[in-house]
Amino acid sequence: MKNTPPLLFAALLALAGASFVTAAETQTVESFKKTITKTVGYQYLLSLPTGYDPAGEKTWPVILFLHGSGERGSDPWKVAVHGPPKLLRGDVPAPTPAPGAPAPTPETAEARARRLESAAFLKANFIVVSPQCPAGPWWDDDAVLALLDEVMAKHKTDAHRIYLTGLSMGGYGTWSVGLKYPERFAAIVPICGGGSSVDVRRTGRDKKAALTSLGVWAFHGAKDPTVPLEESETMVATLKKAGVTDLQLTVYPEAKHDSWTETYNQPELYTWLLKHRR
Repeated sequence: MKNTPPLLFAALLALAGASFVTAAETQTVESFKKTITKTVGYQYLLSLPTGYDPAGEKTWPVILFLHGSGERGSDPWKVAVHGPPKLLRGDVPAPTPAPGAPAPTPETAEARARRLESAAFLKANFIVVSPQCPAGPWWDDDAVLALLDEVMAKHKTDAHRIYLTGLSMGGYGTWSVGLKYPERFAAIVPICGGGSSVDVRRTGRDKKAALTSLGVWAFHGAKDPTVPLEESETMVATLKKAGVTDLQLTVYPEAKHDSWTETYNQPELYTWLLKHRR
């Protein structure tokens, strides 16, 4: 442009300025507002503890259990094949393994004793809520919290002792709901699941006190082919960096995806939960 005549250069600058103004004037400021409603709901299994009195003053701790992807559907009793609802059913015959599937490992006398002890402790001390996710979708944060609100409104629940746990798909759900809404729970127990480090960072910014005071005990099998162990390791490392101190990860060296049977059968898990209050 160093050889452009001064008048022509000025004209070009004016034209360029006009084009910028014209471009800006093609955009307008608009606004949008609309009310959107969302209907949520689950069928669920409910267990009220021995000695529960709807007219009494005593309130009870709550365990909210989220199942894995294989238990989705429209038959809530499918939920009782694993976890706390399985313990509460007692010695119900196990379903016949699918063709080609390995036979289950026989239960030892020691394992059976621990399972029965855990079942008895559950029945004596907790309200246990086990919803069923419909076929297809994963756990919905809003629906899980709405169910919790419903149970707390209808039953004698202790708002200071609400616990969230789940396995596989339910482990993902536990990480998601528990880390977005830590103020609602005294402790969470995610099993062979994974979560979002972004949720941790966001909650650490907006709800730091609630997050750092949350009890977290995660479990995973070292040889899990479905959900890699790294999923739990990443979440625990992220929480530690965020300042969560009541935090532990138990890894079963030889376990594959089923890291939940041994976890839920141990009485120590339930006594650990009851040590936590919000």
